[in-house]
Amino acid sequence: MASTEHAPTSRLRAWMLEGLSDMGKGRRVPEPATPEPVHKGQRWWRVMCLTGVDYFSTLGYQPGIAALAAGLLSPVATVVLVVVTLAGALPVYRRVAEESPRGEGSIAMLERLLSFWKGKLFVLTLLGFAATDFLITITLSAADASTHLVENPHLTNALHDRQMLITLILVALLGAVFLKGFLEAIGVAVVLVGIYLSLNVVVAVTGLWHVAAEAHVVTDWGTALTAEHGNAFAMIGVALLVFPKLALGLSGFETGVAVMPHVEGDPDDTEERPGGRIRDTKKLLTTAALIMSVFLIVTSFITTVLIPEKEFESGGQANGRALAYLAHEYLGGVFGTVYDVSTIAILWFAGASAMAGLLNLMPRYLPRYGMAPHWARAVRPMVIVFTLVAFLVTWIFDADVDAQGGAYATGVLVLISSAAIAVTIAARKAGQRNWTVAFGVISVVFLYTTVVNVIERPDGVKIGACFIAGIILVSLLSRLARAFELRVTSVTLDAMAERFVRDIASRRIRFIANEPDSRDIGEYREKIKQIRADNDVPTTEDFVFVEVTVLDASEFETGLTVRGEVLHGRYRVLTLESASVPNALAALLLHVRDSTRCTPHIYFEWTEGNPFANFLRFFLFGQGEVAPVTREVLREAEPDPTCRPRVHVG
Repeated sequence: MASTEHAPTSRLRAWMLEGLSDMGKGRRVPEPATPEPVHKGQRWWRVMCLTGVDYFSTLGYQPGIAALAAGLLSPVATVVLVVVTLAGALPVYRRVAEESPRGEGSIAMLERLLSFWKGKLFVLTLLGFAATDFLITITLSAADASTHLVENPHLTNALHDRQMLITLILVALLGAVFLKGFLEAIGVAVVLVGIYLSLNVVVAVTGLWHVAAEAHVVTDWGTALTAEHGNAFAMIGVALLVFPKLALGLSGFETGVAVMPHVEGDPDDTEERPGGRIRDTKKLLTTAALIMSVFLIVTSFITTVLIPEKEFESGGQANGRALAYLAHEYLGGVFGTVYDVSTIAILWFAGASAMAGLLNLMPRYLPRYGMAPHWARAVRPMVIVFTLVAFLVTWIFDADVDAQGGAYATGVLVLISSAAIAVTIAARKAGQRNWTVAFGVISVVFLYTTVVNVIERPDGVKIGACFIAGIILVSLLSRLARAFELRVTSVTLDAMAERFVRDIASRRIRFIANEPDSRDIGEYREKIKQIRADNDVPTTEDFVFVEVTVLDASEFETGLTVRGEVLHGRYRVLTLESASVPNALAALLLHVRDSTRCTPHIYFEWTEGNPFANFLRFFLFGQGEVAPVTREVLREAEPDPTCRPRVHVG
């Protein structure tokens, strides 16, 4: 699209709008039209560490949240969580990896299954929950990192009552790094994850040793558990009811699929058949799930039996930092401080991973739908927006880890539920009955978990609803503002259409915009008669009809294929399929002008009906007040009136 020249752009504006993505060198997924060998990547276990900074970092707060949610029943409820992880989430995302090997994830799967506006609105809704997931990851991780800092015995006096300020500083620091320009370093993730998991192994083994040395703690726990819940069946029943509160332990699967483009795969992989990438991504997902499952069970057990219940509550020394409490208690201040530093580092990097996910997820959909302002294609403005929203969320939740757990779990569960539904539909379409039934059962489990979580902790769905409302409102306003853009990416004419254009270019190029009806000989004869009468065109002048069929009006940018045909032995007709009639006509006129170096003319008749209603028809369904909208699209695309194709309306 042509653009007018402006005064010298300010340095700030140029810096803010620089590039589509500073992370493109390491993160951007190649378009299908330009395939690239997929073996240029990293070994799967290294990429696992990239998703691990999000997944494994939840150990920083998961045991404490589990203890608050389930009390003495925390280890049993955690076992239920692990079963759901290995038997539910893992098979679902292994299938997602097969269906979306470029890292699009379950949202793209559902986008392919649904069409028109209902598909777009559904995707926008899922994007709202994805934004909830990623943004709460940033704020919750920063809040828990500040908790580890404030509760460190060496710093607690100096930093007392400074948690909100520290959290905001960490979020601001994260935003500043992305404003500077951030390339996700898998090497950094490997180091952080390696150190963090090693320290957690030390804490877990030390905790188990103390449990073995002080056998009465297990006896006391079992006695208290029996007194509270009666028998094993009652415990399992309550654990199933409590399990949704522990859903934070399911985070990381969507990120695990998103990092697929980084997986090396086999040398003979192609974008169409990346078998090695899919196989190794499955290894990545399985290994991460197994490692996390072991840690979840062990840490929930040792924290429950070794830490007094009151310490998990708000203000307690184990609130939001149960494993750090054990590290200081049993391994001393030096080791505990090292553990705190490691935890703070990986939690901060989890926020970086989430920010990178946001910056890659939103531009993948919104600009393609025409539902993002132009500046949303640049990284820095979006970083500022997400950072400000993170400030707001931190302030609303008062930098409280426990309070944000519900919102985080809601985002995680909605994405996993959507993934389960997507793979169920995919299995059904593939005729795989057994997998369809299995995935259907898994979908029911996750839907139940999501509903229970929403009922018990509505904060998550409220925050998600705010993001959804904001995304839909901004998206619709943006699409409205961009309604008159030339939204055709390419124009291709077949041989017959090329012949029509070459022939008519030897005279004056005259097109008639016709809405196809019965397409009988009378329709075209009467149309020419009316156009001649309305516009006083001599009978010696001839016309070519142009007919546009709207396929999916919800699409924003489409390519245009023009086919020529002769109807009833005398009427030349160009047929087009597009998302919008005015945009297709404008693109054709500009293409003909550029290819023939002649100014084309197009003739319309006025559309009956209310102009506002006709504009809504154009906005939603791609047709309506065609003549003035075509002229407006041409005016925006070609600022020079002398070079603009002519529009006639009678």
